[in-house]
Amino acid sequence: MPAEPTDPPGTPIEDAVRVETDQQLHAVGNLTRHHVLRVLRDEPATVTQIAARLGIAKGSSNYHVKVLAKAGLIRVVDTRKVRGVTELYYGMAGKVIQLPDHGAGQPEFLMRHALADVEAAPDGAGKHLRLKHLRLSQENFDLAAEKVAALEAELSALHDPQQPAADFFSVLYRPQDTKAPAPTPKDGTPTP
Repeated sequence: MPAEPTDPPGTPIEDAVRVETDQQLHAVGNLTRHHVLRVLRDEPATVTQIAARLGIAKGSSNYHVKVLAKAGLIRVVDTRKVRGVTELYYGMAGKVIQLPDHGAGQPEFLMRHALADVEAAPDGAGKHLRLKHLRLSQENFDLAAEKVAALEAELSALHDPQQPAADFFSVLYRPQDTKAPAPTPKDGTPTP
């Protein structure tokens, strides 16, 4: 049974938590903490429940929860007394975590974590992976990005919290082009 928040009724949860500090970047830069956030995205949980769901030691779970809480990415949303011990239920501090635009040479933390999740998905789990190399004009590149965004919105409308987890991971990017430049004729005009 999900924990009910202890905040006064009507206290809004932030829509987005913006990652701006080094402490926050450190917190989201770890794959285990990414998995902790995945657990808490579904419902509040205790350190013990997080450890059990992730198959990690309770001490490890406690450490990662503390790092995320100090960074302001999660917070205590409920407390319960169980056999004289107060259990803390942690939940997301916001509906969305927004990372800053990365600079040249900085890793895309969420993309790396998502790829690690794809690789670690259990055998027999639904996986639909495609990699297609394309050459697109800027106009067609922009059109493709719009179509991917529309598909994401359509899939988001199908979200049902009672169903098994499914992640949608999309990337449309321009890699370093390795195609040899077209030869230039002796008269200096480029070949089409």
